[in-house]
Amino acid sequence: MRRLFGSVRARATLGATLVVAVALVAAGASVLLSLRSDLIDQAGTQAERTARNVAADLAAGTPYAELKLDDDEEPVQVVDDHGTLVAASEDLQRISGTGTGAVKPQAPQGSTGSDDDDEDDGSALEPGEIADEVTLTNGSATLDGESADYRFAALEVEVQGKGTLTVYAGASLDAEQGAVGTAQTVMLIGFPLLLAVVAAVTWLVTRRALRPVEGIRAEMAAITASEDLARRVPVPDTHDEVARLARTTNETLSALETSVERQRRFVADASHELRSPIASLRTQLEVAAAHPELLDLEGAVEDTVRLQRLAADLLLLARLDAGERPQGTRFDLGELALRESRGRDGVTVEAATVEVTGSQGQLERVLGNLLDNAGRHARSAVSVTVRQDGAWAVVEVADDGDGVPMADRERVFERFVRLDEARARDDGGAGLGLAIARDVAVRHGGTLTVRDAPAGGALFELRLPVV
Repeated sequence: MRRLFGSVRARATLGATLVVAVALVAAGASVLLSLRSDLIDQAGTQAERTARNVAADLAAGTPYAELKLDDDEEPVQVVDDHGTLVAASEDLQRISGTGTGAVKPQAPQGSTGSDDDDEDDGSALEPGEIADEVTLTNGSATLDGESADYRFAALEVEVQGKGTLTVYAGASLDAEQGAVGTAQTVMLIGFPLLLAVVAAVTWLVTRRALRPVEGIRAEMAAITASEDLARRVPVPDTHDEVARLARTTNETLSALETSVERQRRFVADASHELRSPIASLRTQLEVAAAHPELLDLEGAVEDTVRLQRLAADLLLLARLDAGERPQGTRFDLGELALRESRGRDGVTVEAATVEVTGSQGQLERVLGNLLDNAGRHARSAVSVTVRQDGAWAVVEVADDGDGVPMADRERVFERFVRLDEARARDDGGAGLGLAIARDVAVRHGGTLTVRDAPAGGALFELRLPVV
């Protein structure tokens, strides 16, 4: 049971069925109440009409015996002001809900026709006058052996010589009861059938709507099992949420595939880059162990330093890939450029005071990498400029070397990429400096680009937000 209602399709079907059931019950109750009220009102109107007809005959002086009380086959009683039944339908055998339960007329107890009697009676009606107000009640009666429920109308009439008489006339409620009963029967039969149809349609529609979701789930399970990130989930030919989910899933898979492939290349390139200095250092140590007089101490130190720098670069890239956020330290970028350029041959600095917020250590690494790159490619001079351009702090590092070809101006920022002119390990590093610089710039909300320098070499421009 838990597994059944754990599915979206089952919950949607149950929810839709319950909502429709509540709506049907509310609508059915409203219809029944309205139908019953209308039919009771109709019966009351019919009973009032009969009572006024009898009252009109009484007001005209018609004797009790000549009253037409059996024409409509409805129960009628006439009661005087003493509560005595003076006229009634001929076949009336039992009655309730009126002023008296008597069914056989009796002789009036006395005349009330004198003026004094009229004054003593206190009636507001004049002789021959019929009251405007009608009192309606529910009751039952047995007429000619048939019992039924009735709506009774009680109407007063003032008759000369007879005093105030009350006419009770009934109208059968069989039509109301029959109509309400029929409506209830229809509802009891129709509502379950309608709910079954709603449940079936909701189940089928939901299954059809969720079929692409099941396809996405199955494909994702297959991708997980096979670890093949090149596969993609099927995108339904619709424009609904499921199609957008499939497209977003495929975009996520593409990003994941790119990330995994980048990580694989990174691991492979790092292994390749680490292999050379380690092998060189091992060779020198093995030679020194066999022939101490041949130890190239300076070369061993250089290889160790190179290995240390490479390990530091790899560690920083790993932290950047892990989403490490830069620290919110505020410092002067111009002062940082002056400090990082100090002691470098051929480097001139023109630095304004521009404060930025971020990781001072990481930005120091960026400037160092840019200066190292410029120093390797410059013929004689490297210039550093720090200025503010609106909401941006701008650092420009330019050299007078050969520059970077237009086709390679994005490749130089890829990891382990060294252009042909700098492929010799003696001339360049492992190809991580510019990649690290751009990653740090992006982490700080900035950019790092390269273009031609005024002196003909390369100009690397670092832009950081001033906040």
